[in-house]
Amino acid sequence: MTRENELLRKIEKGDASCWEELAAMYYDDILRYCLYHTRDRETAEDAVQETFLKVIRYFPRYKNKGKFRAFLYKVASNTCVDTWRQSREMHLTEQIEYQEAGFAYSESEEGFRQIVETLPEDQREVIYLRFAHDLTLRETSKVLGIPMRTVQSRQRAGLKKIEEKIGKEEAR
Repeated sequence: MTRENELLRKIEKGDASCWEELAAMYYDDILRYCLYHTRDRETAEDAVQETFLKVIRYFPRYKNKGKFRAFLYKVASNTCVDTWRQSREMHLTEQIEYQEAGFAYSESEEGFRQIVETLPEDQREVIYLRFAHDLTLRETSKVLGIPMRTVQSRQRAGLKKIEEKIGKEEAR
């Protein structure tokens, strides 16, 4: 009996302590796989973590229905596809919101700062991290210690206020 099979059998019997060793056996391989698909180390590491969480969650459905390695890679593949879809949707939304706010990519950083300084503190913080420091929604969420949806709503509200201020400036 292989070590993998031994660990799987113990897990089936309820020994959750074996998950760590099983994950360690495949971590590097799954990380390389996710890196290939995401092309970004941080995103790949997030995908690996999500993969193992899903494997643990859905393990009761697996129950020796083939090779565990294949099951693991299938979950990793689905996780990478989901991650790609989410990042694509967020990127498109960000681009549209950024352009709708009237910013050209060549806009001076000083002009950006002056407009952003008029925002409420919570929105200003999100806008600075997102656009001046080029952090992702996830990174901004981690930095501020708030949910990603809160980051999105603060960003949306801040960009709307910026758009209104630019509209007033152009009307003058």
